Amino acid sequence: MSPAEIVGSCRGPLWTFGLLRSELVTTFRRWRTLALLGVLAGVPVLVGIAVKIETSDGSSVGGGGGGGEGPAFIAQITNNGLFLVFTALAATLPFFLPMAVGVVAGDAIAGEANAGTLRYLLVAPAGRTRLLLTKYATAMAFCLAATLVVAVSALTVGALLFPLGDLTTISGTRIGFAEGLARALLIALVVAASLIGVAALGLFVSTLTNSGIAAMATTVGLLITVQILDQIPQLHAIHPYLFSHYWLSFADLMREPVYWDDLIRNLGLQALYATVFGSAAWARFTAKDITA
Repeated sequence: MSPAEIVGSCRGPLWTFGLLRSELVTTFRRWRTLALLGVLAGVPVLVGIAVKIETSDGSSVGGGGGGGEGPAFIAQITNNGLFLVFTALAATLPFFLPMAVGVVAGDAIAGEANAGTLRYLLVAPAGRTRLLLTKYATAMAFCLAATLVVAVSALTVGALLFPLGDLTTISGTRIGFAEGLARALLIALVVAASLIGVAALGLFVSTLTNSGIAAMATTVGLLITVQILDQIPQLHAIHPYLFSHYWLSFADLMREPVYWDDLIRNLGLQALYATVFGSAAWARFTAKDITA
């Protein structure tokens, strides 16, 4: 954000909303943000084309339902293009989506400090707490936008390459296309909510350094580390406490009836991470000596 935008956005009775609007516009106009969204939108295209080519000779993809985990949705894409939405979200959630969120959140404070605009934000009547909340709100908005980009891209490609209609749930029951579309939207919202823990972690890391690149790299590095830890059987005792452990629980929304246990655990865990690292970011930022 430029100094003029910063000061201008903080004038008048609606300065808080002006600051948020200015931050949202600045974030979503960056070429880096647009490039991240472009990459995310391209994943469903690649998956859809790969499935179309693989099945064009009559062969099948995957081995059937496979217990309902996210990637098993790929076996159903040729029957109903709506399953491409579920497959694309399952493919991007372990790395691509959280990496993009980590880049945006990690750059939130450190990027301003590196650019020399952070002091202007604090000179304006924003206050450190409101500024931090604005940055986190922007990161959460990106979580939603990134997830919807994947879902909309997948739905578009699925409609172009495969038939649409009633679909079969993991439990074997049939539901109408309208209900399936509603569940796809709900799944996208759950996936977006699954990323708020990563956003809070990235924001906290961003308050620890004045280098945006260092903050982004550290956040992505922590993400990869947690993913590795979650795959080590000997560490099963800590798995339920890792923010990525219940990410693929969104597949339970495709059961009839819906299994809510892991979904609630996932959302509760994300809320816990958001509270802990959000509080840590606030404690660090309010006590930080701003020199840039």
